[in-house]
Amino acid sequence: MKIFFLVIHFLVTALLVASIAVQSSKSEGLGSLGGGSDTVYRGSSAKGFDALLEKWTVYLAYGFLGTAFLSAIIIPRFF
Repeated sequence: MKIFFLVIHFLVTALLVASIAVQSSKSEGLGSLGGGSDTVYRGSSAKGFDALLEKWTVYLAYGFLGTAFLSAIIIPRFF
């Protein structure tokens, strides 16, 4: 059981890193957080593959959090 969750966690982590690395970069960077733009509140304007990649990155991030919490709960019980 412990090995199963660690393998799943590793796969989700690798896919999350890959999905972040493949995304096209925005020219603003963290500048939009300082009030220079309203992109934080406007939402995403991505289309096609970029939109799909953004959606899967969010799913993988939730998966990463879920497997991390499950691993923290399950692994100590098997040691």
